[in-house]
Amino acid sequence: MLAIDLGGRTTKAVHLQRRGDGYVLTRYALLDAPIYEKNLSVELLTEHLKAVNQALDARTKFVTLAVGVNESIVRHAEMPRMPVEDMRLVLKNNSRNYLQQDLSNHVFDCCIIPSAQLPKPADSGKPPAGSQKQKILVAGAKKQLVDDLVAAIRNAGLVADHILPGLIGPINAFQLALPEVFGRAVVALVDIGFKHSSICILAEGELLLSRTVAIGGDRLTSGLAESMNISYAEAEGIKVGMANEVQPALESLLSPLGRELRASIDFFEHQHDRTITQVFLTGASTRSEFILQTLQSEMMVECKTWNPTSFLKMALQPEQTAEIEQVAPQLTAAIGAALTAF
Repeated sequence: MLAIDLGGRTTKAVHLQRRGDGYVLTRYALLDAPIYEKNLSVELLTEHLKAVNQALDARTKFVTLAVGVNESIVRHAEMPRMPVEDMRLVLKNNSRNYLQQDLSNHVFDCCIIPSAQLPKPADSGKPPAGSQKQKILVAGAKKQLVDDLVAAIRNAGLVADHILPGLIGPINAFQLALPEVFGRAVVALVDIGFKHSSICILAEGELLLSRTVAIGGDRLTSGLAESMNISYAEAEGIKVGMANEVQPALESLLSPLGRELRASIDFFEHQHDRTITQVFLTGASTRSEFILQTLQSEMMVECKTWNPTSFLKMALQPEQTAEIEQVAPQLTAAIGAALTAF
């Protein structure tokens, strides 16, 4: 399976194979994302997907595409018991009633969240239609975007297997990388992207809250470049490699992100009366120990990085084997997207 995470600055892609009960990473690629002003045209995206496919040099044509937080939604909802196909249609025609927002011209998919309160069909027989409600996780995107993505995938000579919100990727990868923590603890997953950062709060493997913050690595790098009167490229290198030398400037830039993430934690803990014990972070910026420690001070919860490739067997070429540890935090969404297809 090819899996591509369309990022704001960098497109991340992986080629995963399933062998027996395990997964093998045979190749990865990081490419500059296409530069566009308003809308990414089908033609531009087609050429980009061809370049990604060539970089991965994979034999399979099946591809899973993860789209960013600006192009997709992930929401919780309660809906009457009905087939998933019917849920999609109901949401398409009446999104405001279930999602508290008019999302016309969107397409949706739904995942039923198991609940101990709902009787099992074997115990109670088939319940009357609409007699009970169930918790649903809803993913959605504009229909035009999905149509454009499918067209670009087809024009690139590939076959669309899944299109999903990038927000889901880290959760899938975390489940296999740290199964004990995933299944037993209350934790937050934070992914620091280019323009945005996301926080997903999991309790015993169930996603209970997700939120996106409009602060990412770009804000940190741009702020450093401006405060130190240096180029963007120089600031990017300092941010990750020499963060201790620019502590005051970087702390002031990280504080707003830390406060927003802490607000999400506070909201969750108040609503669910549960305490978050650890925060696990991914993203290129988390390679800096200083950034990690600063966010830990702001959130007042233990923060640590994790390796989304830890459960994978490696069949990489030598040059990629030497670099995988460094780039792994950026591949989290792509790896998790690939797992959706298996």
